[in-house]
Amino acid sequence: MYRYENPELVELFTTYTAGPASIGARLGRAAADASNGDPLIVATGTDMVLYPGHGRRPLIEPFRLSTRGFKELAAVSHLGPALATLVAVKDLGHSSWTTDAERLLGSVRGARAANTVEMWRDRIAVQTYRGREAAITAMIDYSCALTETYLVSALSDPDYLTERTLREDYLAGGGPEAPPVPFNRVMIATFFLTGLDIARRLISWFDAQHLDWSRAMVVIAGRQGRPTAGVTWNTNSMAGIVLGAARGRLDLDRVYLAPHAPTPPPFDGADTGPAADLEPVLRALWAGTRATAGLGALMFDGYPAFTPASAATPELDASTTELHDMPRVGSPSDWLALISRLRVVLEDPRQLLSGAVTDYATAQLIEHGNDPAAVTVPGLDDEPYPRPTTQLLSPSHTGVT
Repeated sequence: MYRYENPELVELFTTYTAGPASIGARLGRAAADASNGDPLIVATGTDMVLYPGHGRRPLIEPFRLSTRGFKELAAVSHLGPALATLVAVKDLGHSSWTTDAERLLGSVRGARAANTVEMWRDRIAVQTYRGREAAITAMIDYSCALTETYLVSALSDPDYLTERTLREDYLAGGGPEAPPVPFNRVMIATFFLTGLDIARRLISWFDAQHLDWSRAMVVIAGRQGRPTAGVTWNTNSMAGIVLGAARGRLDLDRVYLAPHAPTPPPFDGADTGPAADLEPVLRALWAGTRATAGLGALMFDGYPAFTPASAATPELDASTTELHDMPRVGSPSDWLALISRLRVVLEDPRQLLSGAVTDYATAQLIEHGNDPAAVTVPGLDDEPYPRPTTQLLSPSHTGVT
């Protein structure tokens, strides 16, 4: 369809914007040139990239694909949503839930048989988990046994598979078959362990760089988790880790979330070339964004200025019925806040599903000198997990052993 555009007015439009020769683009390039010596930190969905400045080669720390034990712990985290999904499918009148339940039961039994202290200590061998391998093994054995019990009960008596039994006999407790450790706590523990490992490694890496955080330029680039997630400071776990590693020396307004920014491919451990090629683009993105924002003070002095919202989390008490963000965690035993976070990350599409407690794990590491052994892992430490056994935990109503 033909659309008339006046050439003289379009020329006026492009003089300021919409092209590499525009006045606006010239400001961006000038700002990027001025920042050439400043450290630029770029977090992608898989790697942390540091551009030291002055054209030096980037330093890259993989944090996602190199995370040992992530899939193994996530497999256990997913047991709660998996059972809830079976309930939802059954409530919708679909008989396919039984096929999925049988498949899940087989996977649970296979995982339980493979789970050993030796596997966690000698093969997965996560430095952050050193000394906790036996506790992790017991937690996973318990989780598989509890899930097996629930699935066998549901398959033996379909009327047993309900929201009430899922909550009372599995997730939260309170019913006649209440588990010794509610599975909600297992989900917190597995999320916390994953966040603890990523945060410890990145904090150590940042500490080794001796950055001038007051000059640091930070871009959280590309997709972070599900397509709608991580688009605000409070919902982006990578932003939280970087801010934590800075220990108060990085202003929030120097951290930009850029979900549409280009990102290098996941680091292969050797070739930094693809990341180096993107430095001019990413440096111009940060510098140009900041330079344009700076026009506000130049043009509108005397009017109220923008200030970034606080990254603080809201307080929670027993009377709270709704949350607009994840609540503050007061301690490793603050189960009201911890379990509420599980609900928030499921219901709020801005949240990273695996980031329910990453910010809390980061804060605890900073408080304890980045020593994971000194941090209490909620849902793992001091919980009464039985020693691994081949028996179901609660076979009384199933008739199955």
